[in-house]
Amino acid sequence: LGSSPSSPDQHIEVCLVADMAMSWFALSVGALYCLISGAAAVVTKRQAKPSSDLSLAANTRERFRTVAAGSFVRSMEFKHTLRVCNAYPSEVTFDVYLGSHENKLTESPLAYKNCEEFAPDMKAGDKLEFTMGGVSAGSFAVSDLPNNDAVLMLVIYRHDTLSTAVAFESHVFANLINAQIAVLDTYKGSTKTSFRIQDGSDAKTSRSEELRFDSVVAVNPGLYEVVGQNEAGKTVARQGLVALNRESYVVIRAGVEAQQGKSYPQELMVFPRSNPDVLTGGKSAAFRSAHASVFAALAAVFVVMLA
Repeated sequence: LGSSPSSPDQHIEVCLVADMAMSWFALSVGALYCLISGAAAVVTKRQAKPSSDLSLAANTRERFRTVAAGSFVRSMEFKHTLRVCNAYPSEVTFDVYLGSHENKLTESPLAYKNCEEFAPDMKAGDKLEFTMGGVSAGSFAVSDLPNNDAVLMLVIYRHDTLSTAVAFESHVFANLINAQIAVLDTYKGSTKTSFRIQDGSDAKTSRSEELRFDSVVAVNPGLYEVVGQNEAGKTVARQGLVALNRESYVVIRAGVEAQQGKSYPQELMVFPRSNPDVLTGGKSAAFRSAHASVFAALAAVFVVMLA
């Protein structure tokens, strides 16, 4: 994946593991096709008589063509989800287009600290165009796409503290069972902050691990908190994170200490915000509270009837 203008030096390494699986699949299909072709040849040889019966030979060739044409092998189609996050500190919003301005992806402009998912029909060589107030802010070129189902993440942010130019950060999440978290630092300024992921406040354990910027980690399903701490160890940001299997998350440090124009304090972005009820398979607290009220009312009626 490439971008224009160029992204900063920091990039997330991407590991895709599909070649070995595709090679095995290709060999298996090839071997199976040889077996089918061999079987068809045997049938043809047994049915053909050593004579000049042209109609029989024509029928044999027609049957062989029917076997070959009725192949069960189809070209594979992959699901590519595009996830766009706006980490550009500004009150002005972005519109996102795929290729020409006739193919608009965003139904409404994407505001700062917001992310949105799309399912466009992308191919290698396509460009994603970002406009701000109707004016082009920058474009991102898709140089290649993975040969498997994948989530493609694209983050737009401010290039530096002086200019208003944009920069891009991209990542392709591998197709894993565990939840994945990509950690990005798009903040522009001198303030230093570190991130940690820890068990939620209601957890029976108190585990805590550092989240390094420009890295991708895998975690088990659970309720977590992402905490930002300054150099003195003081908590300056906190966000909950519900980790579900086969989901891909992004944690972003956003903001800018602008030398010109408005500055924005550092803030923590977490996306997506998964439903915690999926972890327990239970109902929401509001649903349980409503049922508890109904049962209490029925119990009161029952006591009155007994009295």
